[in-house]
Amino acid sequence: MKTSRKHTTKAAPLFSQTRKLMCRYGLQARKGLAQHFLIDEEVLKLVVSTAQLAPVDIVIEVGPGLGVLTAELARQAGRVLAIELDNKLAAILQQTLASFDNVAIINQDVLEIDPANLLREQEIKIPSPADTSYKVVANLPYYITSPVLRHFLETSLKPQTMVVMVQKEVAESIAAAPGQMSLLSVSVQFYGKPTVISYVPADSFYPPPEVDSAILRIDVYSQPPIPITNVKGFFDLVRAGFTASRKQIANSLAQGLQLPKSEILPFLEESGIVPQRRAETLTLEEWAHLWQVFTRKGEAG
Repeated sequence: MKTSRKHTTKAAPLFSQTRKLMCRYGLQARKGLAQHFLIDEEVLKLVVSTAQLAPVDIVIEVGPGLGVLTAELARQAGRVLAIELDNKLAAILQQTLASFDNVAIINQDVLEIDPANLLREQEIKIPSPADTSYKVVANLPYYITSPVLRHFLETSLKPQTMVVMVQKEVAESIAAAPGQMSLLSVSVQFYGKPTVISYVPADSFYPPPEVDSAILRIDVYSQPPIPITNVKGFFDLVRAGFTASRKQIANSLAQGLQLPKSEILPFLEESGIVPQRRAETLTLEEWAHLWQVFTRKGEAG
């Protein structure tokens, strides 16, 4: 059940610690990297507890920032691989987290890292897909939320669980039910079950972002809940359906697939989908059925 966090005060210990670290190392939050450092201890504890960590767990943290969350993860998990793009922050983390022998700082772009290769490089045994692999925990910069989620959900070695802090509206969109679905909703729910755990006010961060955030947990499926053999083709169809999401599905598909509406209507009829519906109302199962009809008739894939 999702909850709302009360607003914090600037007298919080994490705020003081953050200000001291930034002063000590001459740091300023980089607007271009959307850096907002967590200063709310209750939110910190909630993120860690949501990840349900055990001493055997491998955690990949994206954007560790000043390492506040990293340290908490390291106290509960077996290994923490913290991926930080900012060169200066990565160098500082090497110093401030030196006392943790189970933390590795990776100074790279997360979107250029293959998780399986990363685990090999860190001499971590890669389990079989049926076993627990790793968990992703991150306070994601808003501008890379979708690319990072897709990166981990589409990779060959997927995480068991993702616990991420993202923009409130994005979290709600990802977890939406049919009627309010989006391309992002379908893209995430194809791979896992998203749950909004709690809302986080903007002043839980320093400097505060312009919008509130949310803690989102994604429990990744071992296999997608719908039988799709050509994932790329399936998402090409879904993307076409959301070309003009406020239009009727028949018109949106016709526009997205560049086909006459008269050719789209028989596919919808065979799928049992009323042409006047909109893409945001379709369930995953309905998308799968529609894809199967298109595949059989050789019009997609």
